[in-house]
Amino acid sequence: MADSAPVGAGGAPRPLPPAADGFLTIRGGVGGMSFQLEELLRGVIQLDEVVQQLRDIEDEAIRVQDSLETFLYDSYDTGPAAIDAVAESRKDVARVRQNLVEISANVRVSHRDYELVEASNGFRHELSLHEMRFSGIGLLLPGRDMTHNIVRGVLVPPWTETRDILHGILESPLLGALQPRHVSIGTMEQSAEQIEPSMAESLRRLERLHARNSGEIEVIQFEQNGSSSWMVLIPGTQPFSPNTNPLDIPGIGDAVAYDSEEVVAAVGQALREAGADAGEQVVAVGHSQGGVHAMNLSRNQAFLSEFDLKYVLTAGAPVGGITPEPGISSLHLEHVQDWVPGADGRVNSDTKDRVTVSLTNEVKTPAGQDPGLGPGHDQENYAAGAELVAASQDESLMASTAVFAGIVGTGGVARVSRIKLERAPMPASPWALQPGQPTVQDTKAGSGTR
Repeated sequence: MADSAPVGAGGAPRPLPPAADGFLTIRGGVGGMSFQLEELLRGVIQLDEVVQQLRDIEDEAIRVQDSLETFLYDSYDTGPAAIDAVAESRKDVARVRQNLVEISANVRVSHRDYELVEASNGFRHELSLHEMRFSGIGLLLPGRDMTHNIVRGVLVPPWTETRDILHGILESPLLGALQPRHVSIGTMEQSAEQIEPSMAESLRRLERLHARNSGEIEVIQFEQNGSSSWMVLIPGTQPFSPNTNPLDIPGIGDAVAYDSEEVVAAVGQALREAGADAGEQVVAVGHSQGGVHAMNLSRNQAFLSEFDLKYVLTAGAPVGGITPEPGISSLHLEHVQDWVPGADGRVNSDTKDRVTVSLTNEVKTPAGQDPGLGPGHDQENYAAGAELVAASQDESLMASTAVFAGIVGTGGVARVSRIKLERAPMPASPWALQPGQPTVQDTKAGSGTR
């Protein structure tokens, strides 16, 4: 009895997303659909080469068949049989060639369809109340996917970008206070500390840094085999701070609408001040607004021409509109209850070097604690998710975390530089009163006006 053909045999291949790992949903990386299709396309190129070789064999068979015809009448028994054998062989080769052509075409169709889906990718959820969760103070908040759909489907037309709209708004002369200003390096504190350079502990360091509410970043130097590598930690938005803090609310505009042009330059200066040399490897870690600044490092040509940025880790950051330069790995932690990652209306691309992990567990703000932007945005929740990422056997996560660990090493005593970033103050208004300038009342009194 003939073996049954597998279900779907003969159709276009359909790559499957990896199964959820507990409450982690993984997208991208070496196990992602995009990379599967890239691998299939590489196979298609090899198939095309085999197809051409088979065409050459067919052509040669035709030449042999034509040559045999001159001997057809020399032997009425073997002559026709030889010609028929060559002809049947040529037909067999043609059938194999045609099958390979169809396989190649099906793979290309799959790849085209997948790219079309990616180009218009939303999370494709209906806008429904079940995607909204109550925060610890009873405030109904949208989740990541619902925020994405609102931004992409309502606030931002499909043919434009959130960045461009926000940039156009901030360019208004009336919003000068929200436009980027020069960011410089202020005070620097250095210490030697025992560091555990895991993703989870890096996010916890970020939380402590954020609590200082001072516009500080951390630059950590690791020593391995006589060479240095570096980690830059950039905290999220610090709203209740002086407007000289570039990580305040207007800093979001700098990150999203201006590609962090001022903060990126300051981070480069901070690395130099901490002792980093040109060409040394760097890992950047950021939460929320800090994650956008960290990802903007990955496309800033001036920064990349000086430092070898190898890896970016973000948590709760809207970075779908940022495309890193080739060869830079990134891992993005997002919680389905966190609306912030969906605020740019873009989905992170699915590539070999880029992995997005969605945390799907339900979280709540403990009683008596400040809910902030909602429990899904809480850094400790993301740190707990990072611990699960490190323990996962998913091939995409294992490959990604191996890159991270290969740069920062196993830990030990490291030099930590806590560096304050300072934004230039607002320039004086041309209508502001200068020292010694007479007031309107003084002018009236001098002219005798009553």
